Amino acid sequence: MNPDDRLYTKEHEWVKIKGNTAVVGITDYAQKELTDIVYVELPQKGIEVDAGDPLCTVESVKNASDVFSPVTGKVIDVNDDLEEEPELINSDPYGKGWIAKLEIKEEPKGLMNAQEYEEYLKSL
Repeated sequence: MNPDDRLYTKEHEWVKIKGNTAVVGITDYAQKELTDIVYVELPQKGIEVDAGDPLCTVESVKNASDVFSPVTGKVIDVNDDLEEEPELINSDPYGKGWIAKLEIKEEPKGLMNAQEYEEYLKSL
């Protein structure tokens, strides 16, 4: 269900780390809770965020939700495709629906692997 090659937060973000680059998105659980995503306010390239800081906002037909950065780092790329097709987060949250790439500045802490995240979801 949730890919094993990522780490997860209790706020339902995922991060895929390769070297010192982190790709960030929201989980399948989060996109289902939001329902139809209609707009994504992408972060600005070059901004620095601490783990747990708001990274961007995702708006759905139900409400708007902040997406929090799972890592401390600098935004080096954003998924511009989401400006025209925000529904990519609904249809492919772990692939084409990624939100941003960050250059990691600190070792990530407090993240769950896929199995831990699955267990966490059962407690909700």
